[in-house]
Amino acid sequence: MNSIIAVKMKLYGKVQKVGFRFFLSKHAERLGIKGYAKNLEDGSLECHFEGNEEKVREIIELAKKGPPLAKVKKYEIYKTDIKNFESFEIY
Repeated sequence: MNSIIAVKMKLYGKVQKVGFRFFLSKHAERLGIKGYAKNLEDGSLECHFEGNEEKVREIIELAKKGPPLAKVKKYEIYKTDIKNFESFEIY
């Protein structure tokens, strides 16, 4: 049985003003992932994903590509503490 994990992911490139947060929110809901996606002032996108390990891996793969208008140039992934989010939020 897969365990529950939490990861923080930071994405760089053309990741703002391309529908990225909505794209992640839609997939997070479908996969049962909780957490958030937030645009940062430096132009990057910060995400927190928590849920079933297999589903978290799936949303990470989706995030590496992003929506059609996005261009992910670089990303970082860190394991983090589970925060027990109620849903997936967009900030």
